[in-house]
Amino acid sequence: MRRRRYKSYELSTGCAVEACLEVIGGKWKGVILHHLMTYGVMRFNEIQRLKPNLSPRILTAQLRELEEDGVIVRKVYPVVPPKVEYSLSKAGESLKPLIQSMQDWGDEHLLRTNAPVSRRAKASVQNNHESQDQLSRAR
Repeated sequence: MRRRRYKSYELSTGCAVEACLEVIGGKWKGVILHHLMTYGVMRFNEIQRLKPNLSPRILTAQLRELEEDGVIVRKVYPVVPPKVEYSLSKAGESLKPLIQSMQDWGDEHLLRTNAPVSRRAKASVQNNHESQDQLSRAR
């Protein structure tokens, strides 16, 4: 098991936030979780294809850490060649609202700061934002 930063955590001082960030923090963990939320069960190469800049070594390390923390499930099939699938665990499923909130905040931040975003992505974000506005007005 991976070493934790602290021997014990003090819940009232924000250490719970730090504990959460230990699990989902890192350059690629949030992205991996987002893809598993979006596409469901995925194989290693499917994740790799979605993020070609992510080296196999780093992807393996990130997947192992997420598995050790109980956020994803790794299922190995006894076939040749080996077949391995990754999916969210119950703990991983409980992260869906958090990851979705991070996605929403990131979308708004990129639009607000005029970050270089592809036209297709920008249109998708704006359509999503308009849909949310219509839902809010309907309530």
